[in-house]
Amino acid sequence: MFGLLDPRRIFDPRGVRWREVDWHVLLVALVLVAAGLVFQSAMAAAEPSGVSGGVDYAGHREKLLVTAPLLLLALVVRPAWLRSAAPWLFAGCLVLLVAVRFVGVERNNARRWIPLPHFDLQPSELAKLGLVLVLATLLTRRRLESAGEWVLPLLALLVPLGLVASQPDLGTALTLLPVTLGMLHLAGARASALGALALAAAATGLLGWRAGLIQDYQLERVETWAASWDAEELIDGRYGPAFHAYQARTVLGNGGWIGTGLGEGVANGARTLPERDSDSVFAVVGEELGFIGGVGFLLLYALLPVLLMLSASRQRDRFARLVVGGVALLFASHLVIHVAVNVGLVPMTGLPLPLVSAGGSSLLATLLALGLALGQAAHRTQSLDRDSFRAY
Repeated sequence: MFGLLDPRRIFDPRGVRWREVDWHVLLVALVLVAAGLVFQSAMAAAEPSGVSGGVDYAGHREKLLVTAPLLLLALVVRPAWLRSAAPWLFAGCLVLLVAVRFVGVERNNARRWIPLPHFDLQPSELAKLGLVLVLATLLTRRRLESAGEWVLPLLALLVPLGLVASQPDLGTALTLLPVTLGMLHLAGARASALGALALAAAATGLLGWRAGLIQDYQLERVETWAASWDAEELIDGRYGPAFHAYQARTVLGNGGWIGTGLGEGVANGARTLPERDSDSVFAVVGEELGFIGGVGFLLLYALLPVLLMLSASRQRDRFARLVVGGVALLFASHLVIHVAVNVGLVPMTGLPLPLVSAGGSSLLATLLALGLALGQAAHRTQSLDRDSFRAY
């Protein structure tokens, strides 16, 4: 195990085909980072002077500077080392998920964060990447052609899913399911098997609800969401359980077609939208850019997972293809769930928008994932997988 920690085994800058790095993917990511900085700066500028506990643009910028070098380090990681170390990295993520129960700080009735010098580490963010890596390793050797080949990949999902959901952190837990289903599909799982798995997951959730395993506030969110499809119900609950949902939709509606302008919306002026720098950042974007600008922003962001998936399709090595594809699924699932929550398509839950939202753990995990995806796709590797001889 200790040999795995030798830097000479981990990093290989010479093995990267620098001309073949997907620079266009990195460019899209940098544009999104820049957009995040612009919106975070505008939010902070709109804060009244002397008010504490608001949007911390300086803190966001510091976290970005601290975590940015990790992208380059991840880019030069040797594929062979990553493949052999993936189970250990995943185990480390599980250890952190257990440790947060004992050394973590509690906020809003949830214990999810471990205090660090520059920011509080949220182990569930790293667990997403750890799950992608261990699934890539497991599915490299499995074609899912027999029932036995499903056991370890599903176990790899269920363990972190249970630990994250019990924190409780439903938003992060929700991202693990589509990422796993997507990677199983990339590995060759049949659509019928994936459909059955999705139905089993829904049935498990229903049984959990019947058994009283779902907490009261989570049930209240579902009930509030169901009632909020009626405008009058949403308005009636605006000072109660529907407060967040009401504020998010009010902010989005206030943007109209062309938006209110940077920092000029009611989200910043009234400061009533909860978590507007993280979990509700798209509502701010939609208000300040309007419907037209918001759609443009969504198309730009959607370009990132699309380009990553195209990069995955070009990989001859099965492990590299699964890693790059898994990272694409991470970005896609975050985008879909984050936007769906803000526009009211799914019950309210907290989930940041990677590269745009504030949050040190999100930046840390996202930049690591992006660097690994770019690096695995550009390393000089030879593969004798039977997949290597397929035409893509």
